[in-house]
Amino acid sequence: MKSTGIVRKIDELGRIVIPKELRKTQGLTYGTPMELFVDEDQIILRKYEPGCVLCGSVQNLKTHKSGKKICKKCL
Repeated sequence: MKSTGIVRKIDELGRIVIPKELRKTQGLTYGTPMELFVDEDQIILRKYEPGCVLCGSVQNLKTHKSGKKICKKCL
């Protein structure tokens, strides 16, 4: 994980603004679904990508004829 040196405060509604330059470089636009993870004392925010419908993996996905994503291990 790379540090940006950017610090933001949480507002009274619990929101944090992601700086425009970071949104642009990461391809985040209005309405982009984001996923939150908790790892010990860290909160990790990443762009949501639907995973395998059977195991949840987001690696080596194929789209089934039904339109659902399935990883190679579950095929």
